Amino acid sequence: MSASTAARMLADIGAALGIPAALAAAVVERGQGGLASAFALTDFAAATTAAAAIAIAELATVAPGEHKAPQVTIDRRLASMWFSHSIRPIGWSLPPAWDPLAGNYRTQDGWIRLHTNAPRHREAALTVLGTAPERGAVTVRVREWQAEELQEAIVRAGGCAAKLYTLEEWLKHPQGWAVSKEPLIAWNTHGVHAPLRIGLPGRPLAGLRVLDLTRVLAGPTATRFLAGFGADVLRIDPPTWDEPAVAPEVTPGKQRARLDLCAESDRAVFEKLLAQADVLVHGYRSDALARLGYDEGRRRALNPALIEVSLDAYGWTGAWVCRRGFDTVVQMTTGLAAAEAQMAGVEEPKQMLVQALDFGTGHMMAAAAIRAVFIAATTGERRTARLSLARTAVELARFPSSSPQPPLAPEGDDDIAPDIEQTPWGRARRLRAPFTVGDIPFHWDCPAGPLGDGQPQFRDRT
Repeated sequence: MSASTAARMLADIGAALGIPAALAAAVVERGQGGLASAFALTDFAAATTAAAAIAIAELATVAPGEHKAPQVTIDRRLASMWFSHSIRPIGWSLPPAWDPLAGNYRTQDGWIRLHTNAPRHREAALTVLGTAPERGAVTVRVREWQAEELQEAIVRAGGCAAKLYTLEEWLKHPQGWAVSKEPLIAWNTHGVHAPLRIGLPGRPLAGLRVLDLTRVLAGPTATRFLAGFGADVLRIDPPTWDEPAVAPEVTPGKQRARLDLCAESDRAVFEKLLAQADVLVHGYRSDALARLGYDEGRRRALNPALIEVSLDAYGWTGAWVCRRGFDTVVQMTTGLAAAEAQMAGVEEPKQMLVQALDFGTGHMMAAAAIRAVFIAATTGERRTARLSLARTAVELARFPSSSPQPPLAPEGDDDIAPDIEQTPWGRARRLRAPFTVGDIPFHWDCPAGPLGDGQPQFRDRT
């Protein structure tokens, strides 16, 4: 990349990762056009995806006989398309992405967004509003509330909601100020151990055991990327959790199992997995594992050499550190939805065309995990990395759209990879990968599938 907006973004992300600047500068950017947005969305998609790719390129230099990092290319148009859906079902359809009650509502003094995809969050909102689960009834009741009062009432009830802030209002908010002072990626070194030995020719992450405790899009995007380069990713979900709308998108290449961490027998299995893992990727609220008895000290006692990459919604400092949040909700809070509405000339908050906070943060999480693996392989140091959707929003907001770009060309047959993915829902194809890393292939060893359809165990190391 030269002096493009994507290049400047990638330089900043590369610096946050600690990757040599020359690797970021050497990326070749291809494609034209951009997504319509108040922000440089397509550049952001290209930069965050390229960050994960250059982390793989750096790791490739660890292989015997390899000294020069392979060339990385990024297709900005395909990167933008991957920020929506990569899967293309053949003869079947993805379930609806949103609960009927989810969305933006007018309050007495502004707007609020209710996130009701999870049954527990839906019930919390309905309990606070005291109404039937009908959108018309919810609309009437929400209009009777002040936005902030309703937001806090739903949060206290265990739900998820966010009032609309402008960019300026959010930066003046105590939580917005706290998040703006955090690094894009917060690193910590917690010990030196034997160098990590992983990788096979053409599969740089082969043999890497990744315990995946993530949900929805951001964290699962990270672990999907790791699986694409050979990592043994084991996703663990609780017994009743399901994500039918996104599982086909984010589960390829992963083993998928369920554990009840309130049951002693399952806790024993989980502790064995934690001890066996090389990397833990988790996206629960920052206090969730501690409340289950697995705070950082306990995790370190079970596995002193564990690499950790974690994600939360609203940052790791401030009063909202444990608050629930998802991409579209964080867009409301951080001012992105207000800026999109202003650009479009509409009063109602407007979400971005893609869930850029989820996918962008997910690719940066993947890059952080790979960078930590590189350090563990070359020095023996073990590191943790922390990211948040709200801090990613701060980064994106630094790059408003400077001028209108031509729209991205429509999807064509050449954009789709020829391989057929035999999923439990039916056959499917995928978009071509938006990047290349030399001649290292990006592919998954198993198709997407429903959550919890396997056993809670890693593959045998060969």
